[in-house]
Parts: sequence; structure tokens; C-alpha cells
Amino acid sequence: MLTILGFAMIATFLVLIMMKKMSPIAALVLIPALFCVAVGQGAKLGDYVIEGVGTLAPTAAMLMFAIVYFGVMIDVGLFDPIVRGILRFCKADPMRIVVGTALLAAIVSLDGDGSTTFMITVSAMYPLYKRLKMSLVVMTGVAATANGVMNTLPWGGPTARAATALKVDAADIFVPMIPALAVGLLAVILLAYVLGRRERKRLGMLTLDEALATEPETVLVGAGGGGDRLTKAPKSGGTGGVDGAAGTAGGDEEDEEFKGLDPNRSTLRPKLYWFNAGLTVALLAAMILELMPIPVLFLLGAALALTVNFPHMPDQRARIAAHADNVLNVSGMVFAAAVFTGVLTGTGMVEHMADWLVGAIPDGMGPHMAIVTGVLSLPLTYFMSNDGFYFGVLPVLAEAGAAHGVSPLEVARASIVGQPLHMSSPLVPAVYVLVGMAKVEFGDHTRFTVKWAVLTSLVVLGAGILFGLI
Repeated sequence: MLTILGFAMIATFLVLIMMKKMSPIAALVLIPALFCVAVGQGAKLGDYVIEGVGTLAPTAAMLMFAIVYFGVMIDVGLFDPIVRGILRFCKADPMRIVVGTALLAAIVSLDGDGSTTFMITVSAMYPLYKRLKMSLVVMTGVAATANGVMNTLPWGGPTARAATALKVDAADIFVPMIPALAVGLLAVILLAYVLGRRERKRLGMLTLDEALATEPETVLVGAGGGGDRLTKAPKSGGTGGVDGAAGTAGGDEEDEEFKGLDPNRSTLRPKLYWFNAGLTVALLAAMILELMPIPVLFLLGAALALTVNFPHMPDQRARIAAHADNVLNVSGMVFAAAVFTGVLTGTGMVEHMADWLVGAIPDGMGPHMAIVTGVLSLPLTYFMSNDGFYFGVLPVLAEAGAAHGVSPLEVARASIVGQPLHMSSPLVPAVYVLVGMAKVEFGDHTRFTVKWAVLTSLVVLGAGILFGLI
């Protein structure tokens, strides 16, 4: 019964947010509360929620101060050169911009943290998508999928969890999987190329060459008076009009959004550029080396960045207020997700769902348990937290495989192939940073991204099988 109710609760949540019948925050709170009462454990709802909040509180704190930190870095102009560099590569071509999004997300993902990856990627790419009226769900989908492939890095979380759960070395899991993961990353870049071509066809070819002409739609990007210019060239053999894309806005709202890269904004601190760059590198290095808990690092980093860049109290208050909307939206979403995960775990739904899925595996599949694990990692890491899957389900799958001579290492390698899909799970706090900063509805992001993320995960699994790693 708990198994059925667990799947029903997840399905109800996904359907309601994808159909936009409820906001994600309301759905994350009300749906699990109703199902908790339905299973006869309504009296324990408070305990489950408090336990879930306690589990996710460090994540919420990390996101709050990370948003403030990277918001300040955007304000002071740290990422302006990155935008100019991407623009030079992209040449205002939608196809190159989407590919650039995939490359930037993959590179920044080397820090092992999805939230910071999405903050930096959206900060750099959002103005380009907005100005060229490109679809913002393309940006969020490509960024999330690229980050999902890179999330398998040993310091990213899943690989370390798999190694801990099965008592094997993380390097023995990750290093042999590098060729398969490289194929997965190439698949994301190919996907970005295809989606970019589709955007180019929809919008027309955009070039920098005609930007020298003085037009009302021309906007300077970057710091200083020599910034690159954006404009639109007509499609060959067609009209030059630009159609509205999903998740875009026009008119005054568009101009207001684009002011984030105003080369004359008062918050720029060019004399402190190398201090801010050094502080950011040091912060990311401390995260990778795990010198302190990530929430503490971002708390210290945000305080230091505010104090050095804006020594006057009114300026500090203004910067905090400027990013208050993002902080409230993301932290509110995380605490709402705590209700969902708390009920899912506390009522035993997750355990019963996992046991049912494992028990449904035919005995004849025993010798192929590594492949089975790879396939199951897609839905299980989407509907469960990584902790629940790797510490609760993976040991059972590995034990079943060992009975048929399947190495725990093969099972562990297969278990990480579902990460491209996992990064768009409603249970992953970082995805709310992505859709929040990009101003994309979570339901729109889910509808667009899931199919491509599943395809990418299957490509990684297929490459692992082909190379004899799984």
C-alpha cells in the first residue's frame, strides 16, 4: 500500500506542477501533507517535517549565502569578461550560444557543486538569451544535463557515496568510467548543437558584423566603452522578425533585465577585480579540498565580499536587498522540499518503493545486475535523494549481483549513469537555483529537459557497456 501511495504522491506532484495547476512550493508542501494523512500518519507529520528541515537546513543556508556571494560578484563585474569571451566565441549565433552554454556549465562543474555552476552559467548566459529572445528552457535544460554528467566527479557526491556504500575506492569507480562519461559529455554538446540549430532556424542568423549599424535594438555588452555589440541580421530568404520564445520577455522588462551587464553601473569595482577573482578561486578550492563545510565557506565569503567591495552600510544593505528575491525563492523552495522528502522518508514510502523495484527484478537478470542497476538509477535517483539511493538501494543491488558473480565495482559504475536526469529532480535544491535565476517555470523546465536527460543517461550507460566497463 505504501508503495502505491508513494508512486501516486510523486506522480500527483509532477502532474500538477507540469500542468501549472499549483506552484512548486505549494505542491511540495500540500501534496505530501495530504498523503501523510492518507496513510494514517497525520499525527507524525510535524516530526517528519522537522526531520526533513533539519536535514536540508545546511543546504538552504549554503544556497542563501552562495546567492548573495555570487550576486555581489556579478554586481562588481567579476563575470563581465567571461560574458565578453563567450560573446566573441558565439558571435551572436544562437547555435554557438547554446553550445557555449553546455561548455561553460561543464567547465564550471569542475568545482563539484551544482548550485555554483548554475549561478555562474545563468549569470553569464542569461543576458544573451534575453537580448536575442532565445528560449530560456533551452539554457536551463542544457546546463542541467551538462552538470549532471560532470556531477559524477569523485568530489561531486554520487561517486563518493557509491564508493562508501560498497566499500570500494572512488578512483576505481570514476577513472575507468572516464571514456563513457566523455561520450556522455559529447552527447550533451551534440544536443546543444541540435537545439542551437533549431533556435537559429526559428530566430534567424544573428551576426556581429551588422551590429556596427546604429539601431534601437543594439546594446553594449561588457565593461568599458569598447564592449561588443549585439544586433539581429535578417534570415536569408525570409523575414527579419524575431518571434517570442518560451520564457522570454520584451519591452521595458527586457531592458531592465539586461541592465545586469550595464558597463556603467555604479556597483562595478574594477580596482578590486583581482581581489574578487582570487577570493572566488580560493573559495572554490576550499570547497574542493573540503577545508570547511560549504555553508560556512559561503557565509564567510559573502561577508568578506560585502565588506571589502561595499564598506559603507547603506551600500551593503542595498546589495542584500537587490538579491533578496532570489534568496527567498530558493530557500523557500528548499524548506518546502523538506516537507516532501520528510514525508517520503518518514512514512517508509521510499523504502517500500525501493524494495518493490528490487523485488520486481527477475532472477534471470542476476548476471546482468550491473546493467539493471544502470537502468534503475534513472528513475530511482530522480524520485529519491542520492543518499537514499546509494545508501539504501545500491547495497541491495550489489549483493544480488555478487550472488551471480557481478563485481561490486561494475554495479557502482553503473549506479552513476543516472546523474544527468537526477540534476533535474524536484528533490535537488540546485535545480531551483537554476530555474529561479533563469526565471523559468519548473514545470516547463521538467517537460523540456527530462527526455534529453534520459537520452544522455542511456548514452553513458551504452558507452559503458560498449567499453566493457559495465
